[in-house]
Amino acid sequence: MIKREKIKSLLATTEYNREVIVMGWVRTFRNNQFIAINDGSCMGNIQIVVDFNNTPEELLKRITTGASVAITGTLIESLGKGQRVEVKASAIEILGDSDPDKFPLQPKKHSLEFLREIAHLRFRTNTFNAVFKVRHALAFAIHQFYNERGFVYMHTPIITASDAEGAGETFKVTTLDYDQIPRTEDGHVDYAEDFFGRATNLTVSGQLEGELAAMAFGQIYTFGPTFRAENSNTTRHLAEFWMIEPEIAFADLEDNMQLAEDMMKYIITYAVENCKEEIEFLNARLLEDEKTKPQQERSELSLIDKLNFCLNNDFERLTYTEAIAILRSSKPNQKKQFKYLINEWGADLQSEHERFLVEKHFKKPVILTDYPADIKSFYMRQNEPDAEGRKTVAAMDILFPGIGEMIGGSQREERLDRLTQRMEELNIPQEELWWYLDTRKFGSAPHAGFGLGFERLVLFVTGMTNIRDVIAFPRFPKNAEF
Repeated sequence: MIKREKIKSLLATTEYNREVIVMGWVRTFRNNQFIAINDGSCMGNIQIVVDFNNTPEELLKRITTGASVAITGTLIESLGKGQRVEVKASAIEILGDSDPDKFPLQPKKHSLEFLREIAHLRFRTNTFNAVFKVRHALAFAIHQFYNERGFVYMHTPIITASDAEGAGETFKVTTLDYDQIPRTEDGHVDYAEDFFGRATNLTVSGQLEGELAAMAFGQIYTFGPTFRAENSNTTRHLAEFWMIEPEIAFADLEDNMQLAEDMMKYIITYAVENCKEEIEFLNARLLEDEKTKPQQERSELSLIDKLNFCLNNDFERLTYTEAIAILRSSKPNQKKQFKYLINEWGADLQSEHERFLVEKHFKKPVILTDYPADIKSFYMRQNEPDAEGRKTVAAMDILFPGIGEMIGGSQREERLDRLTQRMEELNIPQEELWWYLDTRKFGSAPHAGFGLGFERLVLFVTGMTNIRDVIAFPRFPKNAEF
């Protein structure tokens, strides 16, 4: 097996007329003579030329779409169109048969909805080969970015007793028998009988634990799975997804914004430079899909244009208050074209508003700052009230074309009295977060951080339109298949 050569290297070689061993899965078999096989090393197939006159008919019948094969033969320059090299087979071995009447991936275009139903096989298509190669490159680039800057990679717990976002949309973790749940005298579940002796859930964020580490290492990042039991059946939500969450000590909101912009440009550049074939394929696929849409629904930018849009522009920075003024006086708002009209300060911005700012008004990525305190989390640093007495926090959201919010973050509230006051206002029990409050008691320091939903990033860089198509096995309401 180790003697085999990968198709990617064979397609690039100029060393002809030599014996090679190539292994892969059959994509097509034409005229009992030409096999196209793919081994996953690239999107391209290599053509195998079969001497069908001297190949047993029983063997030829087993060369079907999806079958895995081992080919020994001579690598030669191809005389046909569409390929530069091919392999003239001298020996063919079927490693794994594939029943053509049952194999669901036939050589034709399949809908993404259908492929979601066979997610265990969709990796074998060109589209998902490209998507997951890009996903891999982005994940690698994230680790490389933070490693080059001296950040420490922290693994924060997946099982936790806290709800960092305070939204209550968590998946419970328990070993209790549902048929015989122990209860206290007042009828509540007796978690003393549970594995951890208390109520626990799957994490919604590694941020709070990340802050603890940042107070010792100075700068850390987490990159791991997070879970939200949010009943959102949309193209933008998953119940299980991955998050990148850096935390930096001795930093304010300005430092936070710069780190986020630098990171986004770095990882997108890495993908563009290292996944040229995949991104060009996905760009062509998106352009083809756009042709089927009504004119008014088509994107003004191709995938490659969107990526360059983010790489070639400095991100525009403005406050929430400035953004509200722009949106309130905008044509879509005045002509009531927005689904959610902007009438007053304090409104929670929707994707349509975010995209207007990015795509129509500024025509560059946007960083919005200083949001109303009432629509943001308890741990965000409280600004002094503005001239009109309005309370804001040192929060930031980074908005991208076609997708809206990409990153959410803030300077954290390092002042113990302000933090505990905010927790009281929101009825967040301090006794459960005693360990978090300790960081404000012992050597507190200004610090900041943000969260980037990894699948949302992959969605943007690949140009896919449904977040369920950029994670291997999507988890969403009523679905936990595979």
